Amino acid sequence: MTISEKVAYLKGLAEGLDLDTTKSKEGKLISVMIGILEEIGLTLEDLEENAAALGEELDAISDDLSDVEEVVFDEDEDDDGCCCCDDDFFEVECPSCGADIDIDESVLEAGTVECPSCGEKFVIDLSDEEDECGCGCDHDHE
Repeated sequence: MTISEKVAYLKGLAEGLDLDTTKSKEGKLISVMIGILEEIGLTLEDLEENAAALGEELDAISDDLSDVEEVVFDEDEDDDGCCCCDDDFFEVECPSCGADIDIDESVLEAGTVECPSCGEKFVIDLSDEEDECGCGCDHDHE
């Protein structure tokens, strides 16, 4: 039962009591209260309808934004083409087991890495390599 239906029921009960709304103080009070409740019920129904409409619009905007994000961010990733420029991570190969290990710049600066696969520690020597990341791209390494 909606608020408006409950107020209509209350109004019917008041009319069934045959209250004198012109001379009786109590009748006048109850009549005014029911009128106010009717207005509140209608306002609430309008607000609920508006909230539902806004929710639908928000869902549509969210879907559109997802489409835009997919186009914008997927193009950036595809056009980059450089393996070392993604979030400052570099890929090295463990000399013991051959596993590919992703390391960040701080580990690269430290110079030693422990392989998570075999546990072997090894030194990263980049002094004689021009292309530190091995990606073959033409960019400056910092």
